[in-house]
Amino acid sequence: MKRIKKRSLLPMLLLLFGLAACSDNDAVEEEPQFLEVELSINPDKAEVNEPVVFEAKVTYAEEEVTDADEVKFEIWRANDEEHEKILVEDAENGVYRLEKSFAEEGTYYIYSHVTARRMHNMPKKEFIIGKPSEPEEDQAKSELENKEDTEEHSSH
Repeated sequence: MKRIKKRSLLPMLLLLFGLAACSDNDAVEEEPQFLEVELSINPDKAEVNEPVVFEAKVTYAEEEVTDADEVKFEIWRANDEEHEKILVEDAENGVYRLEKSFAEEGTYYIYSHVTARRMHNMPKKEFIIGKPSEPEEDQAKSELENKEDTEEHSSH
């Protein structure tokens, strides 16, 4: 009797393993999804002490993200070392909003640091308050120019 049970058990196990292997092959491969952040500034040119509205529309796979781990706006005036970081809560429908006014004229920048779904996205934008100030030098452009200068001098 023990031999009969062992013989019938082996084909059943093989059948189960075969079905399990087939189900892995039949699984639909999902395309990787990305955390999207659409940063907007309204207006992008304002006067001193006039309110400016910053919005970060956060989506993941076209789904509104209302439960981001963290949304923080980092704002600074061009060429200033001081950067103000402001934590923002969800307003509605995946839009994280901050209204702020500025007492000093100049060219400003904002990063929206968004962490959600184990991803991080940080778009950057420029905006003007009153008269523009000297903008920051683009880091990538600066590094490329330095490399070209070095190559030019080393070839002589």
